[in-house]
Amino acid sequence: MNNIDYNIYEFPECESIVISGDIHGDFNLLVNKMCVQYRMENTLLIVAGDCGFGFQNKDYYENIVKRNTKRMNTANNWILFVRGNHDNPAYFDGKTFKHKRFMAIPDYSIIKACGHTLLCIGGAISIDRSYRINAWEQIQKKRYQPSLEMGKEIYEPNYYWPNEKPVFNSELLGKIMSEQPIDSVITHTSPSFCELQNKNGLSEWSSNDTQLASDVQLERQTMDSIYYSLKESRTITHWCYGHFHQSWHSDIEGILFKMLDIMEFYEIK
Repeated sequence: MNNIDYNIYEFPECESIVISGDIHGDFNLLVNKMCVQYRMENTLLIVAGDCGFGFQNKDYYENIVKRNTKRMNTANNWILFVRGNHDNPAYFDGKTFKHKRFMAIPDYSIIKACGHTLLCIGGAISIDRSYRINAWEQIQKKRYQPSLEMGKEIYEPNYYWPNEKPVFNSELLGKIMSEQPIDSVITHTSPSFCELQNKNGLSEWSSNDTQLASDVQLERQTMDSIYYSLKESRTITHWCYGHFHQSWHSDIEGILFKMLDIMEFYEIK
């Protein structure tokens, strides 16, 4: 169901909600872990960014759906994908990748399931962006590039997308908060007071990217703005995110913040 300004997805048959950390293109492994290893049924799984959309051509992702639909149907499971920095934002418009069991959802989407109302906001800064831009330029130099049909160039495979950062939409967020009783937040990166705060890796990449440190600082400030706006509602109990490839959790002012490692699962109860 679509609102004028934001999408609402409802899952009345869902019996549990699980959040996953980054999967970096391991779609088949994710389905296998969900349906075979853990034998989940009637479960909604939300990937908190860095899903891996955009590194392959568009048909590749449609084939992932075809390969796994029967297994997902049998288990009555669903997977929603939130935008990460290692994702092409074009896939996250609520239309491009939309199937019964698999959907890439827009920022500021609302999810209703199991008595919960979740807000999903993607995006982050790639600290390895200089390497990714360079690597892709080298690949382009070595291969013939046929002309693309108008509109299809936005789905052309790449290693980096410049519109990757999170966006604080104050007006939209205010509207959502006035209409939706949000209790859980799913983002790709986190507010500045959450882990990861160690900047060792950032310093290394900054030597080849002079704007990187300030861009990352702005990214975390954006997440702070989102947090302080949401905090006013006093209804948030959970905040899950990925991005940093480590596991951590802490209760901060009544909100359980959970950082998820790669392919780590966490159930919201």
